[in-house]
Amino acid sequence: MKKLLSFLLLSVLVLALAACGSDDEGTTETADTNDTAATEGTTEPTKLVVGASYGLHDIILEQAKPLLAEQGIELVIEPYQDYIMPNQDLESGELDANYFQHIPYLELENAEKGYGFVNAGGIHIEPIGIYSQEYASLDELPDGATIIISNSVSDQGRILSLLENLGLIKLADGIDKTAAELKDIVENPKNLNIDASSAPEILVQYYKNGEGDAVVINSNFAIDAGINPITDSIAIEGSESPYVNVIATRAGEENNETIVKLIEVLHSKEIQDFIVEEWGGAVVPVSK
Repeated sequence: MKKLLSFLLLSVLVLALAACGSDDEGTTETADTNDTAATEGTTEPTKLVVGASYGLHDIILEQAKPLLAEQGIELVIEPYQDYIMPNQDLESGELDANYFQHIPYLELENAEKGYGFVNAGGIHIEPIGIYSQEYASLDELPDGATIIISNSVSDQGRILSLLENLGLIKLADGIDKTAAELKDIVENPKNLNIDASSAPEILVQYYKNGEGDAVVINSNFAIDAGINPITDSIAIEGSESPYVNVIATRAGEENNETIVKLIEVLHSKEIQDFIVEEWGGAVVPVSK
């Protein structure tokens, strides 16, 4: 009888342990299934790496970052303080796109360095300005005044065209004004000494040091240095300028979904209103 009871107790214990084991296995399997489902249901954002000039272009992109995040795009901004590396890094594949250059510069870089870059969309214009520590207007510039300008070939045509539009010089007829050089000046009534020996990024320092009678500075460098192109310049380029700053990318990639969405966001009213409010007209948004 005792053996029978012992056998019965042992059988019950074995069945109980087996049931527990079955429940544990079921729980584990359910948990594994849930974990797998959760993993499969998670979509990682698409990363978009864009190089940008520090102090203006990167600020605009920062405003676009949350809008792109809503569309599943993680915008990674790589800031630069020069005009050389952003295109080199785009060519090497370190960047998906860059945002720092205007159309004539992009075309010049393609021609001189063999880059196959394309304009994915124009975003804004930075009117170039003339600054002076000594004179309050162009009319005050003396005969023989020295005007310091950029040594960048793509900047010089733009600057010389501005000086012509302001009546300071006359360029030869029939030339491409965007590619004008100092040798194309045919009239210089004030005998201006136009010094084109300086890199564009150091012109701000020349202006602050009072070097030359006037200095022509790109707005991105002026703004980065705390200079207001509207109130501090003695003359400024009009908003009809063809020198539109663009998103550049490698040929064939301009129709990629992430690039297209980036352009759409930068053309949105929210971003264009931000540009106007942030720089008070010193940076002019475009939508083409």
